[in-house]
Amino acid sequence: MKKDNLRDQYRVNEKIRTREVRVVGDNVEQGVYPISEALKMAQDLQLDLIEISPNAVPPVCRISDYQKFIYQQKKRQKEQKAKSVKIVVKEIRFGPQTDDHDYNFKLKHAKNFLEEGAKVKAYVFFRGRSILFKEQGEVLLLRFANDLEDHAKVEQLPALEGKKMIIMLAPKKMGNGVAKKIVEPPKELKKVIQKGTE
Repeated sequence: MKKDNLRDQYRVNEKIRTREVRVVGDNVEQGVYPISEALKMAQDLQLDLIEISPNAVPPVCRISDYQKFIYQQKKRQKEQKAKSVKIVVKEIRFGPQTDDHDYNFKLKHAKNFLEEGAKVKAYVFFRGRSILFKEQGEVLLLRFANDLEDHAKVEQLPALEGKKMIIMLAPKKMGNGVAKKIVEPPKELKKVIQKGTE
């Protein structure tokens, strides 16, 4: 079905119904020609006349091999599709007083998400007065980023947004050695992280 869609998009040779067209292509004298002359030029080169821009005045036609042209269009579409792959963002929520068991469980999930190519948005949610534990939340998130150092790079350091402190982690590109170094937490926070994990 899709193949036909692409083929139906372009009128070719006798299906082009305009009096004159602008001809483009390799090894042709570009310019505006009556349709009969443009068709003859294509035939002389044993190629096709393909209408590539029907809304232009006059319409633009390329002299090219139709099969090859369709193949290239398909290839281009595929490349564009590959580029526009949707980035999945998985959320992981902590409380400011998350215990080790819960923490390790969430860490394991985050590793899986990152390995699947998803980004991870980890956040600490502060309820009411627990906003007083803001620094504890920040340390927790930095520890989380540190523990995921082999799997992720930090896109956004912990930042408070309303009642949430959020850190964004993106998967490291495995295998090509271009993984960017993780954003280093400040030294004094590193000490706190190490203290907290001892």
